[in-house]
Amino acid sequence: MFLWVAVLGLTMLLYLLLDGFDLGVGILFGFMRDEEDRRRMLSAISPVWDGNETWLILAGTVLFGAFPKAFAAALSAFYLPIIIMLGALILRGVAFEFRYKTVDYRWVWNGSFAAGSLIATFMQGVIVGSMVQGVAVVDGQYAGGPLGWLTPFACLCGVGLCFGYALLGASWLVGKTDGVLRKHAYGMVPFLTIGVGAFLLVAFLYAGISEFRIMARWFERPYLLLFPALGIWAAHRLFRSLVRHDDFQPFRMVSLVFIAAFATLAISFWPYMIPFSITVQDALAPEPSLNFMFWPGVIVLPLICAYNATVYWLFRGKVRDEEYETPTLVLLDYSSTYPENDN
Repeated sequence: MFLWVAVLGLTMLLYLLLDGFDLGVGILFGFMRDEEDRRRMLSAISPVWDGNETWLILAGTVLFGAFPKAFAAALSAFYLPIIIMLGALILRGVAFEFRYKTVDYRWVWNGSFAAGSLIATFMQGVIVGSMVQGVAVVDGQYAGGPLGWLTPFACLCGVGLCFGYALLGASWLVGKTDGVLRKHAYGMVPFLTIGVGAFLLVAFLYAGISEFRIMARWFERPYLLLFPALGIWAAHRLFRSLVRHDDFQPFRMVSLVFIAAFATLAISFWPYMIPFSITVQDALAPEPSLNFMFWPGVIVLPLICAYNATVYWLFRGKVRDEEYETPTLVLLDYSSTYPENDN
């Protein structure tokens, strides 16, 4: 049981961090007006962004195979936002490729890439916020309406995650780019950090006032205060790195803030998979199913980790100027291969 909980937690956290920063770059992409800056932004994520979404697929696979009851309840509750999120991810993927194929309509694909990133992020935040509030589950089945997930707090969490991913994206650009774009990214990080901090404060106050079940767990588990303390320390180190212009430190510190927030949520709701409705033990698949998944998991997960680690290692450091160039179509001359028929 604990093995699959750990695997699910790891895959979700890696998706949050890795796809989070490239979604954040996509959100910031919409605020850039200079085409060269836009090319630099895409060059900063293009080697890794496809692989980042692998973690979302893997997390869904683990949830489906190891915790089918939680998968069924969550999918029933969040069917519409998940469909919208997947549609937005597809839109940004298409826009990423098509923007290089046109000039007159590039603005359409630029807008599609930014909108897809923003909508996908917002929907992820809405799902998390609705999950925190609790899902109406009766006898292991979703008992709410089709829009039961659409609450003010869930929308607030959607906005908060947009700020969070944008902060991850800005800190990634600080470490990957130079020149004017790097300067712009440095300027965005403090404002986005304040936005994330304000959201976390409001969310904490809401939990303290409205969700007594959540606050009760903080009194039962005082060690949970270690994670917010870790987040505050990371935020302090983040601002110090901005003053010192340490390009590679901001992304590490923002990632640490995300890790602290993720751990706080996960431990606050333990042992529930669907808060206050379905526990880990209730959601767990039968033993034969877990045994069937074990060996493929032992092989596949290390391979995915090794592949992603290799890609990030190969493309480490700053993006070089020549990598900003747009791929061009190479025209080949076949006249010598197929000479004209003189007859």
